[in-house]
Amino acid sequence: MTLSPKTLFLTDGLGAVLSAFLLGVVLVRFAPISGMPETALRLLAIIACVFAVYSLLCYTFIKERWIAYLKTIACANLTYCCLTIGLLINYKKELTNLGWIYFLAELTVIIVLLSFELKTAFIRAGKEQQVPS
Repeated sequence: MTLSPKTLFLTDGLGAVLSAFLLGVVLVRFAPISGMPETALRLLAIIACVFAVYSLLCYTFIKERWIAYLKTIACANLTYCCLTIGLLINYKKELTNLGWIYFLAELTVIIVLLSFELKTAFIRAGKEQQVPS
């Protein structure tokens, strides 16, 4: 199953806005509850803001040749997941149960989204390269 590129860009953009808000406002205010240091939360929030701008601009302006843009945000999401996992490993002793729940839930959502992004990009790219018989 694939989704339309516009749906994926919009979903990614709105999800990144939500992540930026939760990380940069909610969790920073209650940093001891999650156990993740404020500097790490702010870093993740800034990255989420950049991803939100990118995805929402793609949603608004990209009409054709969207495959490369979709692959780009999928790879960026994968990099974000790797960074988050690195932070989880680095701060594993400080993280609370609520912190683990939040970050594992966020990772799960992002991984599901990026799998749809990659599947859509590669399936559509394959169809565009097929030569009609």
